[in-house]
Amino acid sequence: MLPPKDGNLITILSIDGGGIRGIIPATILEFLESKLQKLDGEKARIADYFDVIAGTSTGGLITSMLTAPDADNRPIMAAEDIVPFYTKNGPKIFPQKWGGSIENTLVSLGAPKYNGKYLHQLIRDNLGQTRLHQTLTNVVIPTFDIKRLQPVIFSSYELNSMPYLDAQLSDISIGTSAAPTLLPAYYFTNGTDSSGNPWEFNLIDGGVAANNPALVAIREVTKQASRNDPNFSAIQPLSKERLLVISLGTGRAKQEEKYSAEMAAKWGMFGWFIHGNSSPR
Repeated sequence: MLPPKDGNLITILSIDGGGIRGIIPATILEFLESKLQKLDGEKARIADYFDVIAGTSTGGLITSMLTAPDADNRPIMAAEDIVPFYTKNGPKIFPQKWGGSIENTLVSLGAPKYNGKYLHQLIRDNLGQTRLHQTLTNVVIPTFDIKRLQPVIFSSYELNSMPYLDAQLSDISIGTSAAPTLLPAYYFTNGTDSSGNPWEFNLIDGGVAANNPALVAIREVTKQASRNDPNFSAIQPLSKERLLVISLGTGRAKQEEKYSAEMAAKWGMFGWFIHGNSSPR
C-alpha cells in the first residue's frame, strides 16, 4: 500500500464492539472485499485498501484477523472467512447454560458468565505469535486497564515512543474482548517500564473506553500528521476533507417487552437487580 502522502485520501476502517454480533460487520466486509476482488483480482484483501483499521472488542478481533500476516505475508483470513469463524465457534465461545434467567444471574454473581478458555485458545491458534508491528496495515485497538483505570490504545503509530505496546495480537485481542460480567479480565506482561520491570496489562473490553473506535482512529491519524511524519508531509492535521472513514456497527440487541409497571411495582432492590441483569444483551 502507498503511504498517505501519495494518495488523495487517508482511508480508515472502524469496526465497533458487539460480541457475537460481529457477524454483521463481517458480512459487510465480505461483500466489500468481493467487490474489490472484481476490480483488482481474487487476491485483493481488505487490508490492502485502508491506511488504518481500528476495532474494539469483537471489532478488535476482526481487525487482528484481517491484518495478521501468514507465511506469504498476506492476511491469515479473507473477509469471507470471518462469518464462518463466528458461526462455527460462537456456540462454544458462549455456551448456553441450563436453568432460568434468575438462576443464571445468581451463578454469574460469583464469576464471569463464560470462562473464556475456548476463546483464548482459539485466538492464540489463529494469531500465533504475531506482534502489533507486524500487521499488514496500521491498526488501532482500544482496551481499558482496570489497574490504572485508564484506556490503553494499542496503536501502530505509537510503537516508537511506547515500545511496550508491541504486544502479541493474541494478547491484545483477548484483552479488548474481555467484556465485564461475561468474560474474565485478562492479565499479561510485555516489554519493560522505565525501571526495567515488566510492563503489566490488566485489561477488559475496549468498549469501556470506546465502543465505536472511529474517533480514536482519527485522533491517531491527526496526531501522526502533527508529528511531521514524512508519510503525512502533504497533510494538515485538521484536513478532515482528506479523511475517508468507513465505520461499521454491530446493530442493537433485541429488547423484549417482558415487564410491566404492575410487575415492577412489587420489586425491591433485589428484584430490580435480578430482573435488570436478566435483560437480553
